[in-house]
Amino acid sequence: MDYVALKNFVASLITPANTDALAHVHGGMAVLLLARLITRRSLATPVPLACVIALQLLNECIDRYNHGSWRWPDTIGDTANTLFWPVVLFVGLRIRRQRR
Repeated sequence: MDYVALKNFVASLITPANTDALAHVHGGMAVLLLARLITRRSLATPVPLACVIALQLLNECIDRYNHGSWRWPDTIGDTANTLFWPVVLFVGLRIRRQRR
């Protein structure tokens, strides 16, 4: 099974309504929480967020390789969906930490 087919299969398990966007949201949050658990770093530190960013970049590079070219609207949308909530959590927790 190739990477794109595997990714689409996993996305269909997560989001039966066939929204790739929701799969990216779930994936970003899952990577963030796993990175938090593995590194034992607070979500207010940049380390878990950096893990999400790195894996998203890798995912988009693999998509580019499999599709043969960049699909910029898809790439930008996927990246925004993957990073939105991890960035919101990071910024919110940083602000909260500074107020204490």
